[in-house]
Amino acid sequence: MELNWNYSPYTAATDTTESLIRMANRIKARRESTPQSPLTFKRITPGDMREIWPMLQRETGRTTDFSYGGVLMWVDFFKYEYALYQDTLFIKGTVESDLSKCAFSLPIGSLPLSESVGLLRDYCKSNGLDLEFSAIPEYALEEFGKLSPRCIEPLDDWGDYLYEAEQLAFLKGKKMSKKRNHVNKFVSLYPDWRLEPLTPANAPEAMAFMDRFDAEGDSTDMAVAERKLSRAMIAEMSNGDSVLKGAILYAEGKVCAYTIGDIKGDTLFIHVEKATRKTEGSYEMVNAMFARHIVENYPEIRFINREDDAGDMGLRMAKESYHPHSILKKYNILF
Repeated sequence: MELNWNYSPYTAATDTTESLIRMANRIKARRESTPQSPLTFKRITPGDMREIWPMLQRETGRTTDFSYGGVLMWVDFFKYEYALYQDTLFIKGTVESDLSKCAFSLPIGSLPLSESVGLLRDYCKSNGLDLEFSAIPEYALEEFGKLSPRCIEPLDDWGDYLYEAEQLAFLKGKKMSKKRNHVNKFVSLYPDWRLEPLTPANAPEAMAFMDRFDAEGDSTDMAVAERKLSRAMIAEMSNGDSVLKGAILYAEGKVCAYTIGDIKGDTLFIHVEKATRKTEGSYEMVNAMFARHIVENYPEIRFINREDDAGDMGLRMAKESYHPHSILKKYNILF
């Protein structure tokens, strides 16, 4: 018994040491066999937009996901991060229809899509993630299809409403007669109305208007979050953001509506539009007058993107009442 007792600790220690060595070697081998990604993602801040915006402008579509405000406004909601590698922009966030899942946007830049997807595949393997893309515009489906994805599914309720800019600006034609009537009614009720560009000087008035708007707004989680993000966009304009465009509508000397958007290529993107229901026709008026202001000052503008309806039936009916030119479909793609 004594001989066995003296012998056992030595054997156990040896076995434990050898076991640890084997385990360390397995971990090392596993790490060496797993491709290490060169991509390093960082959370997007307003200051980063100076670097990101030129890359976004290289994207050829008209969906809001690649507009300046589309990224800036929703950066916290979708947890956007970005990486720049070999003159290509990678954006990491969440699935648009399921915030619990990690997803990537369409890579933009010099790298072929196949190489970009390969880099993201390695990144996901290194970080234990599924490789999924969200809000992919329809024009990119063919190239993605060549890479043998496991699943391509339409992103229902998140298609962007695209309108002809001249139609929204001047409300011509029989199908826009109801909208013209609302605008004419506004003009007759409030002959002192005026539209002013939203600037750092008057941005506090838009912010104060949001306090009144809260009393009329819905209490759903999305509505509350969207109002918070609208305030953040006003704050960016108050700080002198040079890319965002906006306007404030006044009636009887008070703010009754405001709007914020930005321009990319031939498209105006509307990210925020708030009006008080107590001022009849204020929504139709700010919509038309801001569109007219942009068309008259930026003759290259052909379309206006008023974003999605997120499945809200009331919002869907309102957007459809303006007779969109098309709805820009988007897709989730899983590898």
